[in-house]
Amino acid sequence: MAKIADLLAAGRTVSFEFPPPKTPEALVTFDETMEDLAGLRPSFISVTYGALGTTRDTTRDVVIRVDKERDFPAVPHLTCVGHTRADMEDLLVHYRDAGIENILALAGDPPADGSDAGGDFTYATELIEMIREVGDFGIVVAAFPEVHPRSADRETDRRYLAAKLAQADAAISQFFYDPSDYLRMVEELDALGCTTPVIPGVMPFISVAGLRRMAAMNGSAIPAALEPRLEKVDGDKEATRALGVEVASELGARLLEEGVPGLHLYTMNRARSVREVCANLGVLQGDGSAPG
Repeated sequence: MAKIADLLAAGRTVSFEFPPPKTPEALVTFDETMEDLAGLRPSFISVTYGALGTTRDTTRDVVIRVDKERDFPAVPHLTCVGHTRADMEDLLVHYRDAGIENILALAGDPPADGSDAGGDFTYATELIEMIREVGDFGIVVAAFPEVHPRSADRETDRRYLAAKLAQADAAISQFFYDPSDYLRMVEELDALGCTTPVIPGVMPFISVAGLRRMAAMNGSAIPAALEPRLEKVDGDKEATRALGVEVASELGARLLEEGVPGLHLYTMNRARSVREVCANLGVLQGDGSAPG
């Protein structure tokens, strides 16, 4: 396997994000989707981690299994809010001993009701320090092109982001639909002397309601030009899915033109849309390569 820095040094990456299955039926879907998309030979895949560790064991188990079964690395998301240092150390040691080489380190969201999550961590930088203590992992962090929804202001957000990136090997961005948001973020980071690669996250949505909910949750704007296109397909599942592919392909093409270090596609445990986006962009046609 390989660390994220080595993968990026070798050329542009194309990777996929999976949610962890929460039911036996979802596990079957996960395995089927993984089998389908593994044929594209992505640079790596990542598996998300439920709020306050609600999918801790599932994320751990599927990451370790995929990493052993496939010829590309599996990267676990790991959130620290609500966890003790002992919790995190146990999980990191487990990953290290299982041969996992990369961790996506996140602070995580506090409880939606505003209550105190507890635990020993507040910021992702604290988790990064612990990861470095436990093992020689490649470390990936999150970046928000439109600034983190809990940031005080843009300038503060970028300063904190640059400081976090200085401790990491790469970042993956939250999804967005206006390429100028991502490009502006990169310029702002560059002005702060930060050159750590930020891989843009691209989500080929499959539901209008789901898109609106996730956008509101993550502070991701839906461009005004996209709204009438969404209204036209709302209620038609296949038309919505097709539009999601179209929009993601348009965004991905622009980003590739701008020379991004990679693309990270949200799968939502659905293979078809991701395959179509990859085909539209001419990436990952089964030989594991992406256009340089």
